[in-house]
Amino acid sequence: MADRSLELRALAGELIGDQPDAWDRAGAIPEDLVRKLAEAGALCAEVPARYGGLGLSSAESGEFTAYVGSRCSSLRSVMTSQGMAAWTIQRLGDRGQRTEFLPRLTSGAVAAVGFSETGAGSDLSTMDTEIRSDGDSVVVDGHKVWVTAADYADLLVVFGRYEGGAAAAVVPATTPGVHVERVPEPMGCRAAGHANIRLDGVRLPAANLLGGAGQSTAMLVTTALAYGRISVAWGCVGILRACLAEVRGHAVSREQFGKPLGEHQLVARHVAELLVAEQSATRACEHASRRWDERSPEMVLATVLAKYVSSRQAADGAASAVQVLASAGARDSHPVARAYRDAKLMEIIEGSNEICQLILSEHVLAGAKQEEDR
Repeated sequence: MADRSLELRALAGELIGDQPDAWDRAGAIPEDLVRKLAEAGALCAEVPARYGGLGLSSAESGEFTAYVGSRCSSLRSVMTSQGMAAWTIQRLGDRGQRTEFLPRLTSGAVAAVGFSETGAGSDLSTMDTEIRSDGDSVVVDGHKVWVTAADYADLLVVFGRYEGGAAAAVVPATTPGVHVERVPEPMGCRAAGHANIRLDGVRLPAANLLGGAGQSTAMLVTTALAYGRISVAWGCVGILRACLAEVRGHAVSREQFGKPLGEHQLVARHVAELLVAEQSATRACEHASRRWDERSPEMVLATVLAKYVSSRQAADGAASAVQVLASAGARDSHPVARAYRDAKLMEIIEGSNEICQLILSEHVLAGAKQEEDR
């Protein structure tokens, strides 16, 4: 599988080239490029071979995600969206649904996942979107905001209230009643296809309602978010690697007061801290991917930890990179300027850093309570 990972990296590198700056300025990735990666199975590389996927491990997929993230966080965001959709269908769908939808995601179709609403961000238990049964159909009504990759998507995996609990439905984007409106001028990941979605009486076959319907919101959402968090975490590793490369080149080539910039001690501190940030994030992601590949009971906690550590390090590391490059890196679409904007969003999406802290704290306190009860 290592050879396949290298092939994927070569394909992505060839397609990306030196275009991320232009994509960032235009706010869009060429659709044919997104389709080529989708057709190669690269947007959801962990889908098993029996569904037309590449069957990469979390560790292999993570390193590929970091590579794409080092080149273009917007494209990496599309990968995260596709991977989340595929993982949700794998975990919540029955055999027929997996057979129906997963091969589409590994052969060219693009998917997005709708969680957040105007009044339901971190607290998704307050979602207003409703999914209801109507004979041999289900009907979806609601409004989702900031749905990554929705502007490129053929399929939308939409979460909503259902029969006293929650459910997810697979909604073809061309279904009557689906309205997709691109988010104008997002701060970061500008070419990731962020969009708001309105669903007005959207009627679907009952087979598009994923299994597990009517279960707790927390369980269903955590299933999808677990993949999103580890993918974002690996993407942050990529951001840090890109920043480290830019800082290294600048610190060696730029001279001030008669010597290379990197030989000034305060600048050297930034370089060292960037290396520590990249290595810390990488180790946290490797740990999470091992737990993921083992299907360990610690998997969910490890993904939260990786997402928190990596996003925080990426935001701090990108700020340090801008500081070292100064005016050279202050142009809007320079790699470190893009990293600075993109990394900040990583502290918010797929569970804000504050939510991650609460989850980690609850784990510690629950462990203390178990110790007391023994």
